[in-house]
Amino acid sequence: MTVRILPLPDATSSEPDRGLGALSTDKGNLPLDSVDVHATITGLAAGVEIVQGFHNPHDVPLEATYIFPLPDRGAVTALRLEAADRVIEGTLKERAQARQDYDTAIASGQRAAIAEEDRPDVFTMRVGNILPGERVTLRLNLDQPLPHDSASSATFRFPLVVAPRFIPGAPLDGERTGSGVADDTDAVPDASRISPPVLLPGFPNPVALAITVDINPSGLPLTQLRSALHVVTEAETDETTTLRLQPGERLDRDFILRLDFAAQESASLTLVPDDSGEEGTFNLTVLPTGETRPSPRDVVLVLDRSGSMHGWKMVAARRAAARIVDTLHADDRFTVLSFDSVIERPRDLSPGLVNATDRNRFRAVEHLATLKARGGTEMLSPLDEACHLLADSTRDRVLVLITDGQVGNEDQLLAHLEPRLRGVRVHTVGIDRAVNAGFLNRLATIGQGRCELVESEDRLDEAMESIHHRISAPLATGLTLHPEDLEIIPDSVAPARLGSLFPGVPLVIAGRYRGTPSGSLTIKGTTSGQRTWEQQATATVTKAPATRSVWARAHLRDLEDRYTAGGPAALEQRIIDTSLRFGVLCRFTAFVAVDDRVVTNGGTPHQVVQPVETPQGWAAPAAAAPMAVPAAFSAAPAPLASAPPPAPGGPPPPYSAAPPPVMPGRASGHPRGRRTAKPKPSDTPHTPITGFQQELKNILDRLRQVPDSHDQRVHHLIVELLPLLNSIIQRMEAQHLNTKPLTDLRDDLRRLHPTSDQTTIDNLWTRTLHILTAQTGESTPRRPFWKRPK
Repeated sequence: MTVRILPLPDATSSEPDRGLGALSTDKGNLPLDSVDVHATITGLAAGVEIVQGFHNPHDVPLEATYIFPLPDRGAVTALRLEAADRVIEGTLKERAQARQDYDTAIASGQRAAIAEEDRPDVFTMRVGNILPGERVTLRLNLDQPLPHDSASSATFRFPLVVAPRFIPGAPLDGERTGSGVADDTDAVPDASRISPPVLLPGFPNPVALAITVDINPSGLPLTQLRSALHVVTEAETDETTTLRLQPGERLDRDFILRLDFAAQESASLTLVPDDSGEEGTFNLTVLPTGETRPSPRDVVLVLDRSGSMHGWKMVAARRAAARIVDTLHADDRFTVLSFDSVIERPRDLSPGLVNATDRNRFRAVEHLATLKARGGTEMLSPLDEACHLLADSTRDRVLVLITDGQVGNEDQLLAHLEPRLRGVRVHTVGIDRAVNAGFLNRLATIGQGRCELVESEDRLDEAMESIHHRISAPLATGLTLHPEDLEIIPDSVAPARLGSLFPGVPLVIAGRYRGTPSGSLTIKGTTSGQRTWEQQATATVTKAPATRSVWARAHLRDLEDRYTAGGPAALEQRIIDTSLRFGVLCRFTAFVAVDDRVVTNGGTPHQVVQPVETPQGWAAPAAAAPMAVPAAFSAAPAPLASAPPPAPGGPPPPYSAAPPPVMPGRASGHPRGRRTAKPKPSDTPHTPITGFQQELKNILDRLRQVPDSHDQRVHHLIVELLPLLNSIIQRMEAQHLNTKPLTDLRDDLRRLHPTSDQTTIDNLWTRTLHILTAQTGESTPRRPFWKRPK
């Protein structure tokens, strides 16, 4: 069973001290007690070791599950399990086989650990048969590139928390695929694998965090280091600078380090031979310079105003969007789509694209200034509508998405949008301190654009300069590679789509070659004036082992995106083979470490899912007492299964999205194969009243899943129910609808406390069901499923 989180014991209590000052449960403290990150940056690549420390405070063997983030471009290359006097090296295997080996080991009483990738930046670690009082250490190794923010700046970003993500779609029947708090749905078949429980505020720091970064510029002209969100101390030697995180920090935001360099050469090509000498990896970096002539553009600006954008993120998003609108020229056409569960446009602007006159730009900025965070992140409709508006292939077409990216249906979005983005450049602006960089980078890559991440208002002005360059006319498009005396292995170049070149924005291309490590590469493209643009780089041979794994990770991501977009079934085996050959984890493989020593009598160990921090800057759930709860925050409703209503002044949703390909396919571990969504109600004409009724019905359906008011999930659902009710009430009041029954219910729910007597809880639970049933329009309240006659 999953451990239930209880309030912290009162300091005056006579109960035994179970680690006062740490998060307590009814069985003791939570298992994860330390995370240590040690990064070594050499040039423009980083090797990172992540050490996770688990401790079993229980009197029975323990299995701990931890859902955690890693850099989306990072290549995980090793896993090591250390317990007592044992050191077990992990093995990379096909995911289904790795799971089978892990489950067999746990049932046989052996220690074991398994690391799996669920998203490019979301991973799950399970470690089982930790003996009572025992400490187990897990070490992960990864290599990652340092993305260029500009020609003179690079970024080392290490994420530390998986933020709550909006999960659309209808719940699936059958067993969950993971241990998270969200239901698997037809839009997100693995939602329960990416939704860890979230700690409410007020707890002492439950996990000791340490980060050390050693920096060797390796000949690059490093001029400045900047830590964006954390306080660090600095020490220097002759060749290396070491930064250390200030003690006491929490795992609630990304660690971001920016490295500034002096001006560098315009292009460089490095070759890294394999040990065999028969093949190797090349890395080409192009730093384009020059000016571009503005050309008429069609620009669609899509702005996320969902609940998770509450606070400084909404302010930054409005500022970013307004700055982009201000840069438009009179011969450009544009529109602004702001969205949560519905799509809205600036008042007094026509539904389509409008000319970027002073008057129209003023109306757009005026609309942006009124936006506040609310509702769910129904991202598919606005992006699909943006593609529809950008159908004129005779003009330069640009889509800019401003969001924190906190959605769970990334595969559904990419599969649906990929064929619609041909010829459209997509730029993404991620605003958050725990941003979903994996999704935003994937979308920008498919759209042959760029991704810019903004972690604070202070960073916004600097970032906007880069964003301005990236949405302007490109320096060259239609890029192709032309090798001279260098044999490139076919279909090995990453990114597979080379995109476009923008002034001052570096482009990094990697791939595989065979034969003698020598020669040169020329990259060619076409300027807006239909002239040929080209740049050549001569190869230099170097020893940089991380180059191979970083390329393999980028290549695997390209292959996975092709698979998601409906590529041939043979791609799955190719992805597995590539992952195993180069020793880099992907979504079809897993690292598994099994100790051959039997330490328990077998059976199912006590199971605990590690809660994670609420991301810094997010509005926290309101609750009477601390507990671990499903993802909820005061400004954002929980996922709604209903489709968004038509946008004011615009057409109805233009599509009915099919479920995405289930990733990771045959290796997913679904015991029943593909599952089906629960039947949806028949379509009815949509009005504001029916829209609210559908939202309330979604809440009611979730409440009916709880067998009775004695169930411990009651308080969790109430925490989720409050922000949902508040959002619905506010929107109903704005349309002058009667909200008194819901307002009274909300006030009563706010007064409920975990220590309330059971009679009070029973009465309130029954009243909640009856009020919501009546508000959904059902003439006779339906009985909960557990009380219906069979």
